[in-house]
Amino acid sequence: IQAAWNLKTRALTEMVYVDEIDMDQEGIAEMILDENAIAQVARPGTSLKLPGTSQGGGPSPAVRPVTQSGRPITGFVRPSTQSGRPSTMEQAIRTPRTALTARPITSASGGCVRLGTASMLTNPDGPFINLSRLNLTKYAQKPKLAKALFEYIFHHENDVKNALDLAALATEHAQFKDWWWKVQIGKCYYRLGLYREAEKQFKSALKQQDMVDTILYLAKVYLRLDQPVTALNLFKQGLDRFPGEVTLICGIARIYEEMNNISTAAEYYKDVLKQDNTHVEAIACIGSNHFYSDQPEIALRFYRRLLQMGVYNCQLFNNLGLCCFYAQQYDMTLSSFERALFLAENEEETADVWYNLGHVAVGIGDLNLAYQCFKLTLVNNNDYAEAYNNLAVLEMRKGHTEQARALLQTASSLAPHMYEPHFNVAILSEKVGDLQRSYTAAQKSEEAFPGHVDTQQLIKQLKEHFAML
Repeated sequence: IQAAWNLKTRALTEMVYVDEIDMDQEGIAEMILDENAIAQVARPGTSLKLPGTSQGGGPSPAVRPVTQSGRPITGFVRPSTQSGRPSTMEQAIRTPRTALTARPITSASGGCVRLGTASMLTNPDGPFINLSRLNLTKYAQKPKLAKALFEYIFHHENDVKNALDLAALATEHAQFKDWWWKVQIGKCYYRLGLYREAEKQFKSALKQQDMVDTILYLAKVYLRLDQPVTALNLFKQGLDRFPGEVTLICGIARIYEEMNNISTAAEYYKDVLKQDNTHVEAIACIGSNHFYSDQPEIALRFYRRLLQMGVYNCQLFNNLGLCCFYAQQYDMTLSSFERALFLAENEEETADVWYNLGHVAVGIGDLNLAYQCFKLTLVNNNDYAEAYNNLAVLEMRKGHTEQARALLQTASSLAPHMYEPHFNVAILSEKVGDLQRSYTAAQKSEEAFPGHVDTQQLIKQLKEHFAML
């Protein structure tokens, strides 16, 4: 898990500079069953789909960039929001190819050994276990072997269908008294998108054996069903039975952060550090919150703590460079970014660092250097909408109106959820006299960020123009 996700900065001129957005690839599988359907309109503060309705008053996009789903950029990349999930039942059930070919072991090898041991036969070119030849009923009657076999099928082979069949036979053999098998069945149902069935299995397992892992799995089900309040109540009930459990406190903090209630999330992250002062996620998220709260010196202390703990990656040095720049410790800024470029593992990370170097160049007034940095950002990542927007601002400063318009159109098409490209298009169109296009872009900007005062003033001016006409 990568700690300390890239912090992004903001610098304002005539037009608005924007920040990089971490696109959450989250989606809930479309299910035909009604019991898995989610209400289209949720009550305020009870849905992750509409995090802006939270009563906590989250940060605005002008201060802290948000993702496409409306959530603020967090300080930590979480596996639950980054990993791709099967979107259809067919994709979930389909058995993956685990060998060089999907064909089973040939009949020549099966003729030399007994059928019962043929399924465990291994060869260099074939799979470790041929699942198509397994007699699941026989293995389900051997509890110790069945559990190891299930772990192999579920985690290594990713064959949810056979894993579910084995778990069902094993729990039937155990007369439905083994909580472990109920948890495994729930995991299979969760992977298949059958969240209500998974909820029943996890609840049944909790009645037999109170376990922290089962609580975490059940909370994941509620989050996929878009019921964060139920998940919060579950976590708090778990804390009554397991006081001071770090994973439960951290789960509460994550939910509050996803609901834009940043202040409450920060308090729970601090509670995490009281129990475990080496918790990387809590340190990174608190540091990120301090940075976006205009406290770079305090954020620098948290990131230095991560460095002392042995976290050594591109993101951390990127954040250290930004904190040093805004804390006016210029001697460490460029060296931190140099180290971040050296440690970058892919072109996306390199693009992030060059983008932030562009903001540093804007901050010191070297617009030619900023132009080159944003160009290098696009060389490494051609879909970087924020760099397109900022290049458009620089082109507009040079008087290149058409180039700026083309760059802004690219930025708005790549990231329609950002308000800055739409606002900049509105400003540009208003200057050249295209009032209709300016009004349309301003409306899109207001839709993306209703609280942007400049957009509201521009719309008011345009309406006055239309009234005069």
